Amino acid sequence: MIWALVIVPAVLGLQSFVTRSNGWRRILLIAGAASHSVLTLLAWRRLPAPAWGGWLELDAVGLLFLSVTSVLFLAAACYASGYLSRERETVSDFEEGLLFKNQPEAVFTGCLLLFLSAMTLVCLSRHMGVLWVAVEGTTLCSAPLIYFHRHHRSLEAAWKYLMICSVGIALALLGNFFLAVAFGAGGRTASLALSVLTHADAAPHLVWLKLAFIFLLVGYGTKMGLAPMHTWLPDAHSEAPSVVSALLSGAVLNCAFLGILRVWQVLVAAGHTEFARPLLVGFGLVSMAVAAVFILGQTDYKRMLAYSSVEHVGILALGLGLGGAAVFGALLHAVNHSLTKAMLFLVAGGILAAYRTKNCSGVKGLARAMPVTGALWMAGFLSITGTPPFGVFVSKFMILREAFLGGHAWVGVAALAILALIFVGFTLVVLRMTQGEAPEGGRDTFREAAWAVVPPAALAAGVLALGLWIPSWLERVLAQAAQTLGGGL
Repeated sequence: MIWALVIVPAVLGLQSFVTRSNGWRRILLIAGAASHSVLTLLAWRRLPAPAWGGWLELDAVGLLFLSVTSVLFLAAACYASGYLSRERETVSDFEEGLLFKNQPEAVFTGCLLLFLSAMTLVCLSRHMGVLWVAVEGTTLCSAPLIYFHRHHRSLEAAWKYLMICSVGIALALLGNFFLAVAFGAGGRTASLALSVLTHADAAPHLVWLKLAFIFLLVGYGTKMGLAPMHTWLPDAHSEAPSVVSALLSGAVLNCAFLGILRVWQVLVAAGHTEFARPLLVGFGLVSMAVAAVFILGQTDYKRMLAYSSVEHVGILALGLGLGGAAVFGALLHAVNHSLTKAMLFLVAGGILAAYRTKNCSGVKGLARAMPVTGALWMAGFLSITGTPPFGVFVSKFMILREAFLGGHAWVGVAALAILALIFVGFTLVVLRMTQGEAPEGGRDTFREAAWAVVPPAALAAGVLALGLWIPSWLERVLAQAAQTLGGGL
């Protein structure tokens, strides 16, 4: 079954390239998302047997991120089906009159399904080489999706995404080489399988191990969006279609984070994590601070959401670096952020469709013109800024609590100050967009189709539920994953 998780969406993606009917392509997209969700649910009941000599195996860490990916893709597929249908009807994209017919739907649906296959392979990989290939695969599959609108800005964003992430992945490759050298000293056969790297008898060369971690952190950190390697992220997330932005921010950043978590497992097994903790904490605080600077006074609401992703990957790095209960909090935060940010980008797509602008000042009276969308936009704002009772508040609280209790009070104070600035920046934008008089327009202009509000509403309900109660089955997997990474409650 473990191979089916990768092969089924890949085959359906290839099929969509040759299918002539757009309707059938949308059916293939939904079928791929639904089948992947069913297979993931079966994995929760019973973990599939390892494959490929143990290079593909589903542990607690992989199962957690695979589940998030599957949920987000199912929501995105339902949204995308209506989105593509509406685009075909209007024969234009949402701004500047660009013709949709210039972008074949086959490329969009095919690349989306291949994208799911590549992200799944990342989650299943228990070999650093296979994981590296899978992360590169996510870049290649998602680049055409960013260029969906065929605009010069989307072209620039796609090329920036390819070039900067390729540099990062090249650094990660060097990190893998150094990792092989570290564990291949003394005439031993070098292997990048995690089962070998985390074996109790492994005795790595410390200098090469440190170099490997630094290169892997910078390499995968580039794809993850950690500052100052984040420069591709605001352009790609703001110029891509909102359904693609939801997957980029909610799922792809997790894939890169998983690459860092895997090398962190190696450090934990080797007992050499102390040198790496300050690096993670430093990158985390810098990412949060950079995001705060650009969120304050931001005039593009999709770009604001993109910088918010830079903030939250910083929180993930911070939690991992602090250790202890903050590791549990970081894993929970990855789930909460993915649900919330995907929801916000999907809602932003509905706003863009109605108001035909990404400029914050061009959106007024959202609560009156589109009540459901306005409510979801407000809920997303409260959630992403860590306001109770949403799940993001719980995970942020766990990380900051560990900072103060673990003797890193200055880290907690700095993080709280940055979060306060970000809250102010979001508040100024969101309240101006939702309040005021509704603009003039016909019923069709501000209609709220089911495909545009149901998927984000379901994601919002999920993150709200996690703020009130963490199910025992999820808590168990989070605890197992945190223990694997040297943390816990």
